[in-house]
Amino acid sequence: MTEMIQATINNLPVEVAPGATILDAARQVSVHIPTLCKHPDLEATAACGICIVRVAGSNKMLRACCTPVEPDMAITTEDPEIIHVRRTVVEMILSRHPNECLTCGRNQNCELQTIAADFGLREICLDNVVPDLPLDATTKAIVLDPRKCITCGRCIQVCQQIQNVWALSFLQRGFDTRIAPAGDINLADSPCVRCGQCSAHCPTGAIVEYDETQEVWDKLLDPDAFCVAQLAPAVRVAIGEAFGFPVGTNLTGKTYAALRRMGFNAVFDTNFGADLTIMEEAHEFVERFANSKSVLPLITTCCPSWVDFMEKFHDDMIPHFSSCKSPQAMVGALAKTYYAEKMGLDPAKVFVVSVMPCTAKKFEIIRSKEMRSSGFQDVDVSLTTRELARMIKQSGINFRAVAEEQPDQLLGAYTGAGTIFGTTGGVMEAALRTSYFLLTGENPARVEFQKTRGLEGVKEGSTVIAGKEVRFAVAHGLGNVETVLKRVREARDAGAEPPYHFIEVMACPGGCVGGGGQPYGVTDKLRAQRAAGLYQDDQAGLWRCAHENPYIQKLYEDFLGEPLGEKSEELLHTSYHSRPEYRR
Repeated sequence: MTEMIQATINNLPVEVAPGATILDAARQVSVHIPTLCKHPDLEATAACGICIVRVAGSNKMLRACCTPVEPDMAITTEDPEIIHVRRTVVEMILSRHPNECLTCGRNQNCELQTIAADFGLREICLDNVVPDLPLDATTKAIVLDPRKCITCGRCIQVCQQIQNVWALSFLQRGFDTRIAPAGDINLADSPCVRCGQCSAHCPTGAIVEYDETQEVWDKLLDPDAFCVAQLAPAVRVAIGEAFGFPVGTNLTGKTYAALRRMGFNAVFDTNFGADLTIMEEAHEFVERFANSKSVLPLITTCCPSWVDFMEKFHDDMIPHFSSCKSPQAMVGALAKTYYAEKMGLDPAKVFVVSVMPCTAKKFEIIRSKEMRSSGFQDVDVSLTTRELARMIKQSGINFRAVAEEQPDQLLGAYTGAGTIFGTTGGVMEAALRTSYFLLTGENPARVEFQKTRGLEGVKEGSTVIAGKEVRFAVAHGLGNVETVLKRVREARDAGAEPPYHFIEVMACPGGCVGGGGQPYGVTDKLRAQRAAGLYQDDQAGLWRCAHENPYIQKLYEDFLGEPLGEKSEELLHTSYHSRPEYRR
């Protein structure tokens, strides 16, 4: 058993494991030490200098985020000198920060603003030296405002170390240090895959989502437009955080109601699209699995950042990629074809808005000509969870009090399999449920596949279907996909059997529950709580396998014909293209 370390913090006894920092220990005894650069997902850099503390016997102030606790340490976190130094550091940061809180995308949800309020700062005695740097909105997914950067380095850490994208770096030195894409180019010309993890980890408004709420309001006020909304799986268990609900609370019905009150003519559910994706993808997998000459493993493609990453850096994997569009794209295509036909609507007037946990979905809807398979742009605007929360507040809806409603069933009914798409491993689990049915003619005795679940970066497992072993892998966080792809390449180069038959990749840690457009402050604890909300919805569902959805069955009967058929291929599938100009 590891021997614990004894210490005191402000005369409070504390016991921690070896390696724990002073910041960890302080939190254990409910002592608050302010920080700006430290995030639970990231290694400590001690960049901001606000978390200073005093240790008896040392004549230096130490940074709590990176100083390990030692035996019998007597730590002081508050005294007049410590407070004075912290206050001075905050004033120095603010002297280089634009005073634009009222118009900033992080207003009332900014870590710098909170710390300034906690210190009661009313005026800054230092000269104001805000750098004159241009805004970068070139990706149309996220917006980089380097004037608001406090050089904490969190965005760089997540981009380089967790996502392995390396789109952001520090340029110049000392007083002139600033955040920018390497080479000082536009973000759209960098390796950026628009995952938005930089914005999710930024403590200020230096990186935020590309706001498209005004375009949606304009359409909602247009009497000639027929506006429809679709709600992604992960949004329902996260949007409540903006309204004071416990993390992971499933607010599906309230969100439907809010969308209708905002003026949407119809409300669909992206979970329906997830069920449809599984019908196509499971048939695709079974077809490959049954043919020994087919390319395996099959790799899922619901995540647009992963697709972008693959096209840029792993284009040798294109033959392995499922050709299925993502659920949001499928629902968009059907809204302007199947639904418009059933309801007698002019598809040119149908305006589709998706609400996604993701910033990259803004890119996906315009990424290729196949995203116009309906004859129009299939999804017109993709909003993040954060954007929808702001719109609900703008519209004056009492979200906590609004009664729950149901979706428009034609493209709204869904199964538990569709719901769990929102968490890492959910796509794989949903696909295995239906693949089992397609290969055996019956549902598995237990539809849960526990080896796909959890927050481990790479999850591997196998199951037996119709007497054959099916090996699978699940990776989340783009930095983890390299491990899986390396094993696939090694087997391929050796002429050996592939290590896996099926692979799921989600760009964001935790999957969509941890997406770049979700409410701020995400940690693994929050990711797990959001995922738990989705699994609870799956457990409570009337149907738990995609092929059981009667509205999916009706869609094929009345409109699509059959999975992987001619009409399905036209509306529900896409292709991929190598982009070697981004290769590192």
